[in-house]
Amino acid sequence: MDLLSARQKVVASNIANADTPGYKTMDVDFQSEFQAAAYLQHPVPVEVPGLPVKNDGNNVSLDREARMLTENDLRFTLASTLVRGQIQLIKSAINEGKSGG
Repeated sequence: MDLLSARQKVVASNIANADTPGYKTMDVDFQSEFQAAAYLQHPVPVEVPGLPVKNDGNNVSLDREARMLTENDLRFTLASTLVRGQIQLIKSAINEGKSGG
């Protein structure tokens, strides 16, 4: 969930800089950052290659960023649901242990 939160901040920064000349779109490499999370490293935003560049050198696409926000929201919702389910299982196990004794 920390990784999704970091990605949300990066996408928001891209949107905020959509009109900044020379600004390059950043993103979080989800796969490599997910692996790095196992070592408790913080996500590092990287420039997104291959995007069309406007005359002012900026390559932020608001359509792409809106899609990224939606995708990130779906992932965060799913992760929250999974974590909530795990917490319920733990609570249930604790309660069963209390009443079974």
